[in-house]
Amino acid sequence: MLVIRTASPAETAAAGEKLGGLLKPGDVICLIGALGAGKTCFAQGVARGLGVTEAVNSPTFTLINEYRGRMPFYHVDVFRLSSPGEMEDLGYEEYFYGEGVTLVEWADRVMPILPPERLDLFLTGCAGAENERRIELIPFGERYLLLAEELMAGVCARD
Repeated sequence: MLVIRTASPAETAAAGEKLGGLLKPGDVICLIGALGAGKTCFAQGVARGLGVTEAVNSPTFTLINEYRGRMPFYHVDVFRLSSPGEMEDLGYEEYFYGEGVTLVEWADRVMPILPPERLDLFLTGCAGAENERRIELIPFGERYLLLAEELMAGVCARD
């Protein structure tokens, strides 16, 4: 099992930053977790790892924020969608199969339309430890298995 444990929001963001440094055009990262699990904090780290210098906030109301770094970064938040079909109105295929990196928060809400090859990350809090997070990596496809292994080698994995 591929699991990263972080002890603070800064460590959660640092794990995201490490991942961002490893990403390539066309990569899709899916974040799953409850409110307050650290999804946006992790996404902010990914953006830093991609060289994004502007402030990155959760696009809950706009649904998709686009940023420029060493490649385009598409930050998608599908919390407000009521069905996966609503993603079609957003032109999701351009993001999932484009030249940038796409990160989807609340990805479990749109599972049927997610690319078959991707990296899913399940973020959960740790009982009795307010700022600790457990990040489980589930790779789909050879590219994402190698990516997950490279990320694990680059961060302090404790489990």
